Amino acid sequence: MPADPSPAQAYAASRRRAALDAGELGAFEAALPYPLDDFQREGCAALQEGRSVLVAAPTGAGKTVLAQFAVMLAVAQDVRVFYTTPIKALSNQKYQELCAAYGEDRVGLLTGDTSINRDAQIVVMTTEVLRNMIYSGADLSTLRYVVLDEVHFLGDRFRGPVWEEVIIHLPPHVLLVCLSATVSNAEEFGDWLAEVRGSTDVIVSEHRPVPLYNHVAVGTDLYPLFAPRGFEVDRDLQQAVRPYQARRGRGGRRGGRPPRFHRPGRAAIIRELDADGLLPAIYFIFSRNACDDAVEQCLAAGLDLTDREQKRHIMARLDELQEQLGSEDLGVLGFGSFAAGLVNGFGAHHAGLIPQFKELVEELFAGGFLRVVFSTETLALGINMPARTVVLEKLTKFNGESHVQITPGEYTQLTGRAGRRGIDVEGHAVTVWSPDVEPADIAALASKRMYALSSRFAPTYNMAANLLARMTREDAAKVLETSFAQFQADASVVGLAKRARRNDEALAGYETAMQCDRGDFGEYFGLRRSLSELEKRAGKARSKQRQRQVLASLSDLEVGDVVLLPSRRSFGACVVLTPLRGEEDGTRLPTVLTQSGKVWHLRPHEVTEPALELGHVRTPKKFNHRSPAERRRLLDVLSEAIAAGKVRDPAAAQPADDGAEPEREEIAAVRRQLREHPCHACPDREAHARWAERAQALERKNSAVAAQIEGRTASIAHVFTRVCQVLETLGFLPDGMAILRRIYGERDLLTALSVREGLWDGLDEPEVAAFASTLVYQARREVGGAVTVPTERLGERLAELGELWRGLDRIEADARLPLTPEPELGIAVQIYRWTQGRSLSAALGRSDIAAGDFVRWAKQTLDLLGQVAHVAQPQTAEVIRRAANAIRRGVVLE
Repeated sequence: MPADPSPAQAYAASRRRAALDAGELGAFEAALPYPLDDFQREGCAALQEGRSVLVAAPTGAGKTVLAQFAVMLAVAQDVRVFYTTPIKALSNQKYQELCAAYGEDRVGLLTGDTSINRDAQIVVMTTEVLRNMIYSGADLSTLRYVVLDEVHFLGDRFRGPVWEEVIIHLPPHVLLVCLSATVSNAEEFGDWLAEVRGSTDVIVSEHRPVPLYNHVAVGTDLYPLFAPRGFEVDRDLQQAVRPYQARRGRGGRRGGRPPRFHRPGRAAIIRELDADGLLPAIYFIFSRNACDDAVEQCLAAGLDLTDREQKRHIMARLDELQEQLGSEDLGVLGFGSFAAGLVNGFGAHHAGLIPQFKELVEELFAGGFLRVVFSTETLALGINMPARTVVLEKLTKFNGESHVQITPGEYTQLTGRAGRRGIDVEGHAVTVWSPDVEPADIAALASKRMYALSSRFAPTYNMAANLLARMTREDAAKVLETSFAQFQADASVVGLAKRARRNDEALAGYETAMQCDRGDFGEYFGLRRSLSELEKRAGKARSKQRQRQVLASLSDLEVGDVVLLPSRRSFGACVVLTPLRGEEDGTRLPTVLTQSGKVWHLRPHEVTEPALELGHVRTPKKFNHRSPAERRRLLDVLSEAIAAGKVRDPAAAQPADDGAEPEREEIAAVRRQLREHPCHACPDREAHARWAERAQALERKNSAVAAQIEGRTASIAHVFTRVCQVLETLGFLPDGMAILRRIYGERDLLTALSVREGLWDGLDEPEVAAFASTLVYQARREVGGAVTVPTERLGERLAELGELWRGLDRIEADARLPLTPEPELGIAVQIYRWTQGRSLSAALGRSDIAAGDFVRWAKQTLDLLGQVAHVAQPQTAEVIRRAANAIRRGVVLE
């Protein structure tokens, strides 16, 4: 029990509470419809007192209250606040919420392709936009608060480093409001924040306001995942799945095969959830096509979850959307099935849908008009989609390379969507069972509620260019050393260094124990070790020599030759039926007929000594070794040949005596030194040797630890040095960084090279757009077939771009850096047609590109065009801007 506070401490705490209640925090809490939780109050108090905060709490716990308070503080203090999010959908939602609270004139929105009221007091933006603002030298003097929503995204493989760049480079006067899911190393992350940002309070809450209950659907029957107490799998669930699991041993059905399990249809599961009062639900399916199929299946099953009033509202919104989109592209967008599903209370949400479809689904679901949304992972991150239940159809997903099981962190993120604070008293997570899933695996995912946050930070070309434009290379390296990646590496080095120190102490003890009064035992043990190594090498050489001899003895054998295998004397005299032969999958040894009448396909481990040739017998031309009669006839011929002396008697045959292999001079010399050493006669020699062996093993461990320490502490600096070497090789350093500083993305250096080499110059608007698309597009999976380039001029420029990439690829490989992805033509034709002014259906043509994917890549193309327009030649920049205006229409407009 903590000690009671002293009277002075109690008085100070009372004064602090009174000051907080009298200030902005008191006014903020009074305006809320519910009292603040302890962790919310603690975080708000830290902000009011001028400290940054890191709040790690479960999804749905109410972390965004901290963000709301930061916005209120900014308005009260007449300073600016930026609200950053990892994805555009979340930015749009926060923008709408803040507009409703503070008015459109006070709120701005900045995403990759949207700019609304950018100089507003409250600006919502994606984290990449803030990073770009910092590097471009934007005036941030009036900025006081930055909200980093979903800051655990810092661990994302592709986009996580942006969070670290923002945290490192924001001006010192800015306070951070970091909102994170529950991570197991929040304190470590908070320690780093305090080191790079100054005073930071770390507030961790593991309490989930709306408790979550985990279930497993076996067929359409729901079973609790866990027993009433603890994390043991529920007994009823185990009994329910047992009949369908493969049996081992005796018993059960004939052949031990389980009865066939009939997986329930999605509509059947939804009906069961509806009957149990568990809707609305988010139904996670890790496949876009499967989400669309789910809508079709539910329509075919006649699923209807909405009443007349809800249908009327949904149809009115669909009419508005139809009017906005126009009629010509509705077919290619799949509007009919999309609308029919929404009217009946269910819909899909994934990256393959156009933004207008996704936003309508979000709006209707949040408003209570939809009862089920079939989604990939697009609804797992931050977007406020009120669901009572989350359904996981599978526990595996495709990660771009293979199907892998979701992690405990992903399970927590997905199921965290279940349970609406202020609406539900409890949330529910349902995993759909199938025979390839063990209930224990589900329990393992569900019982690990936290996961560690690991940095993915690494220097990029654009980052290096922006740092070196403002500071020396040495200072830039120091800045990179403040990254969370380096902080984590240094922290792990502390543990390694402790281990090395412990090893050093043990080593000193071992060296004391192995001391010998006859002489230097370390020197003597060194001779023993040298002798052992020399003998091992000699033994390996003898073994290889023997293998060569064995192969040579077998390679000359022909059909009918009679041999003795010294390592398999029990075979007796063996008649060769098929000779040694080389094949694609390796060498095949001969097949022989043994003296006992067995046909033997020789294997390498059976022939460890050279074969002895005993003679030769005639074998029938069409000998059938599978015929016992023919084998007996051949053995009779063999017996007669041995009796007649034409074949040597195997009992009398002996392998040639090679004599004792002469010891190598070096081995003999070391043996003499060993025998002559004074420690050789020590009666405790072997005891000393045991301590020396332990010391040797520990020295090897210490060398490995030292290598680990060197690798970890220098990793970021080494990568930065190699990045700078590439930039120097290509002439961007020291004075050619102006272009690269404005170009962001995975192909930043290749794009900068293309601008510098003039590849954009002289192209028309559709060609510029198509060219840009090859520098942003990345196929989700490998696609075969050639792509026809729309114009000869564009083809020539793309060929030059390919040459630039190949040169860069070689340089990066030599520098041991991650390789820049090759430009891809996958969407170039479609972007070209769209920029020409064609309809969406005409632009997509017969390609299998989803409309939503096209819109997403078109917007990324727009983003790159905007970057290049800042650094291209004036005439080219004008063409680029016209191309961007041509793209920005119809479904790509918003």
